[in-house]
Amino acid sequence: MTSTKDISNDLTPNGDNAMSQSNMHPRSRSRSMAHIAAEVDAARVGKTVTFGPSRPLRLHSGATLAPLTLAYQTYGSLNSACTNAILICHALTGDQYVIDTHPVTGKPGWWNTMVGPGKSIDTDRYFVICINTVGGCMGSTGPGSINPETGIPYALNFPVITIGDMVKAQKMLLDHLGIETLLSVIGGSMGGMQVLQWLASHGDKVFSAVPIATASQHSSQNIAFHEVGRQAIMADPDWRAGNYLHEGVQPVKGLSVARMAAHITYLSEAALQTKFGRKLQDRSAPTFSFDADFQVESYLRYQGSAFVDRFDANSYLYLTRAMDYFDLASDHKGVLANAFRDLKTRVCVVSFTGDWLFPTEESRRIVHGLNAVAANVSFVDVISDKGHDSFLLEEPEMFSAVSGFLSAVSRWRGI
Repeated sequence: MTSTKDISNDLTPNGDNAMSQSNMHPRSRSRSMAHIAAEVDAARVGKTVTFGPSRPLRLHSGATLAPLTLAYQTYGSLNSACTNAILICHALTGDQYVIDTHPVTGKPGWWNTMVGPGKSIDTDRYFVICINTVGGCMGSTGPGSINPETGIPYALNFPVITIGDMVKAQKMLLDHLGIETLLSVIGGSMGGMQVLQWLASHGDKVFSAVPIATASQHSSQNIAFHEVGRQAIMADPDWRAGNYLHEGVQPVKGLSVARMAAHITYLSEAALQTKFGRKLQDRSAPTFSFDADFQVESYLRYQGSAFVDRFDANSYLYLTRAMDYFDLASDHKGVLANAFRDLKTRVCVVSFTGDWLFPTEESRRIVHGLNAVAANVSFVDVISDKGHDSFLLEEPEMFSAVSGFLSAVSRWRGI
């Protein structure tokens, strides 16, 4: 087992050499400076491992991806028995910066309400690792990375990925780090889909799991929302058929609209009404124009503009597509329970009453699938009117449920 302290930022398995910026093809210099800066900062602040050509990632589509770089962050210390590791799987627009300051935005980590010293996922007790998913844009190989065959960003030449591919890449990294088993795998939304895929693909390597605000398949409605966002991006003239990085532009308007539309789905009507209602933005009367008269309009415009500073448009296309393709039952002869057959993992499923994007009934379907094979499962439906984003916010009932569950599985495992 390699000590976490001994893991450097340029580790490469089997002697394969990591690609450095000095080895990039000259044509790659046409990429936007903001995107390059994001990747450089991610690599400098966090950790990366590159798997070279001899260790390709074999994808569900039949394609292979090599070299493959995975960027990750760790928190806490791995115990001598290597039994206290927790993998956190991030959601669609998340990344590996769970609790530390984000190197691009300068804002606190996306789950510092849940993770940290003395918190529900206690970094004084557990060794926490989060990996920027393949297809992402914060250091892991994605459509904005350099295609070694062309010397320019992959763009749409990047192969389409699935949730299963994300998990396969995570398993490669954990194996490389010498982490053979996990105390728990935890994640919400797209991260919850990864948790379920871990149970289906590597249940024997996972002692416990917490899928939060998620589903075993992406619904038709959610696919529709994603398609609206993708079409907004692709309709932007600066998308350039996906080649915007090479051509030195950014589809900021399309990506901003995609984020605005998606952000509405992360909230609830009650949350929007409570926070904004019909309040006007910095004015006492309507302007009788198409300016942002209402506070909710101003809020969405801000969310859209802030998003384009930290996220890659093509990554958004690829990650939303991966969620669309997720259907655990379909992958197991149409029966969800088959995905969990012989599962020994202890599972705690968490949902929220005000979540209409991944409603409680989706979590109940997961629980029924687990019950059908007599799996050890508990279910918590948190009363909240905050919508899908509840899992990222202050929700004491969720904090208590996760903390209690992890304490119990820790005792069972003798930690």
